[in-house]
Amino acid sequence: MTSRRVVITGMGIVSPAGNSLDAFWNSLYEGRCGIGAIERFDASAYSTRIAAQVKGFNAEDYLPKREIRRMDLFVQYACAASLQAMEDAAYKISPETSGRTGVWVGTGIGGIETIEKQHNVLSAKGPGMVNPFMIPMILPNMAAGQVSILLGARGPCGCTVTACASGTNSVGEAFRFIQNNYADAMVAGGAEACIAPLAVAGFCAAKAMSTHNDDPAGACRPFDLNRSGFVMGEGAGMLVLEELEHALARGASIHAEIIGYGTSADAFHVVQPDAEGTGAVMAFERVLQDAGLEPGQVNYINAHGTGTSLNDALETRVIKTVFGDHARNLLVSSTKPATGHMLGAGGAAELIATVLAIKHQIVPMTINLETPDPECDLDYVPGSSRPWSIDAALSDSLGFGGHNAVLAVKKV
Repeated sequence: MTSRRVVITGMGIVSPAGNSLDAFWNSLYEGRCGIGAIERFDASAYSTRIAAQVKGFNAEDYLPKREIRRMDLFVQYACAASLQAMEDAAYKISPETSGRTGVWVGTGIGGIETIEKQHNVLSAKGPGMVNPFMIPMILPNMAAGQVSILLGARGPCGCTVTACASGTNSVGEAFRFIQNNYADAMVAGGAEACIAPLAVAGFCAAKAMSTHNDDPAGACRPFDLNRSGFVMGEGAGMLVLEELEHALARGASIHAEIIGYGTSADAFHVVQPDAEGTGAVMAFERVLQDAGLEPGQVNYINAHGTGTSLNDALETRVIKTVFGDHARNLLVSSTKPATGHMLGAGGAAELIATVLAIKHQIVPMTINLETPDPECDLDYVPGSSRPWSIDAALSDSLGFGGHNAVLAVKKV
């Protein structure tokens, strides 16, 4: 059976770099950083006191107050980005299309803010005062569940939890549902809202985050010799995926086509990447095979690019292994200095950035790349965003647990 073609017809974003596609793209293009001092709680005792927080978000612009009170923030973000994506796609679900339209939303941590708040209620006031909606508020699958209710989508519905690869895996799984004729349309992406005391304390204890608290805008430095760790972000990226003929039949505008998906596991360590990059290489090779692309046909990679010493050097080695001499002709950039590491939402937001790069034929810069690391010796687009001919591009995510995921998209 011939696989069905899958296109992207809608995108929506809630992020530290902007809460609309235009604002998001302008931040990436102009190199504006969304990182600042943590404002959500008193972080004065923490080793890391900075994060990339969503700004200017008002859930009431999207949802009734009654429903907002029953949703963790990560679910609110997912609902808002989904409504944006549906509006961008000009897609309205009807009774006839409902069963063939699905929802797949990944998250890394789920409703941790609600867990913390309700634990405090339990400690202070006892079990009788815990919110009766606490359990459905904290479940990782509840973003997908609430979005499906909000939109009236009765097709395949679920959640992929693969840490930092969750958003990429979720779009990849949605892509497969349409390819294999289980759905005609999917609303897919990732959502995260974990700038909360316990989550930040845990990452601080793991010594994974940058402690450049006096210079928030310069703290996230992918591929730079002086990089010192990632900066936590939050938000949601959601996309409307459709089977090509389904989209054309309703006169939809098409942003790009998804042409491949590759995923693998390191089977190595819960937080450290395999130094040989075997699993990541496998994911890149699989996406190229799935897409029917030769390495030389790829023009741009939106890299995982966390700004940690292990990730950036490993990712560089992986790209050189997979692409050989063509690695020197590629442009590779990380958009995390603008958005922070949005964890389970990151892959979806970065896929949106990749699609926007294709639409504008411009590669967004890697902010803060000032002192090149000799181990990171590819063209990471320092200094300013660059006009570039992009026919095919990749977006990759590498998650705790050794989860690797890569998506391939092309211009239409």
